[in-house]
Amino acid sequence: MELLPFITNITFVIALGWYLLTNLQWYDYRIKRVILHHHKRWWHVVYFIIPFILYYTVDTYRIYIVSGYITLLYFWHRRLDKKLVITWRVKRFLILLIFWALILNYLFVSKEISTVYCLFLPLALAYLFSGGIEKFLFVYYKYKAKKRIASIKNLTIICITGSYGKTSMKNFVAQLLSQKYKVYATPRSVNTPGGIIQDINQFLPSDTQIYICEAGARLEGDVFEIGQLLQPQIVVVGKVGPQHLEYFKTIECIKRTKLELIHSDRLENAFIHTSVTDVSYEKVTFFGDNVLNTNATLEGTEFDLRINGKLHHFHTSVLGNFQTININAAILIADKMGMNAYEIVQAVENLRSVEHRLERIDAGGKVILDDGYNGNIDGVLEGIRLCSLHNGRKVIVTPGLVESTKELNSELINVINNVFDIAIITGQLNTIQFKKELTVPEKILLTDKSKIVVKLGEVTREGDIIFFANDTPNFI
Repeated sequence: MELLPFITNITFVIALGWYLLTNLQWYDYRIKRVILHHHKRWWHVVYFIIPFILYYTVDTYRIYIVSGYITLLYFWHRRLDKKLVITWRVKRFLILLIFWALILNYLFVSKEISTVYCLFLPLALAYLFSGGIEKFLFVYYKYKAKKRIASIKNLTIICITGSYGKTSMKNFVAQLLSQKYKVYATPRSVNTPGGIIQDINQFLPSDTQIYICEAGARLEGDVFEIGQLLQPQIVVVGKVGPQHLEYFKTIECIKRTKLELIHSDRLENAFIHTSVTDVSYEKVTFFGDNVLNTNATLEGTEFDLRINGKLHHFHTSVLGNFQTININAAILIADKMGMNAYEIVQAVENLRSVEHRLERIDAGGKVILDDGYNGNIDGVLEGIRLCSLHNGRKVIVTPGLVESTKELNSELINVINNVFDIAIITGQLNTIQFKKELTVPEKILLTDKSKIVVKLGEVTREGDIIFFANDTPNFI
């Protein structure tokens, strides 16, 4: 057996595995989503299929093909704003890949069996064996998480789902209840079974009185799985809208999935937004239509709400009319948990906005509205409404709506045309539609997001308001 072809094969397999792993991590390690729901499927052709075919069909220059592919992959990975994170799962996959690559290449190359087996089989076996190991570890860590929850006496679990606003609602509930209780909420946007299990096992303090988490979903059954894991006493199902339609297909499917959360054996109270259903359930309180006299400006938000039949006035520095719905849910829970009206009013007054969710930043004489982690139409439209209140020039930076419809993006474009002086469209997902329908005085199409800061420095000036709407990673 010649050493050079052996090393070349191993190197090429690892490079292909690196590309595959990066994509799997983006799409929750589901190969079906990587293949069918990838936002840039042409990447698979350029960075996987063509190199694979070239390597398989060209015998003489394989070392040059591998060198060129690694160089191509290096520059591709360098431009990513969401690079591969080297977790233990990634390490296990790479170890398995190298193991199978060594074994199979030794067997096949020495017997001069087709190169395609030396390349494809190590990837397939690493994926299958890695999946088996992860399923075993998932069951084990799930068992540990359940034991962890059971070991904390008198622990109240609050679980929140909805199409959008889950993270904001979770943070508002945590901020209100922390005035009176020892509260722990999952960090950032941790909302998958694996992420929740890891968070419970590693970070949930033993003296926690109230544990708050959010439940995300891409498929029917996802929310049910989280609900059965946590068995929450209090459930919130927030507003439902046309988010992730490419996975769920219909609004009705989204509603059914979100309502899976109420099937908790320990359910005491469920707070459900009126957009989800009008069917009464036992232990259910509807919310969303009872916020009164809302006044949302760039300085803050005011509204009225009844607590136990008495009307109370609220003020918060949190921006956005739609946030009153999320705060409404938090107030209902705080009331149910025993906080009095005065305590709730004061807690709402002290609420802090969630990072990158309609967060106001004043810098260099400019007003920045950072709504980078929001991708729903209602939130973006509210951000635009707030920008319309500003006296100076208005600039929007957005890729448009993701995992949504062409019709909703058209609605967004029409509103942008009526408000903004400059529109900077990032990424490639909605470029064609925006290029065709956008009529603002100045539009800039920016496929490379790394140039945003430089471009903003060139086109903005003191007195402008800059609205960052939905900052998606560049693999989308």
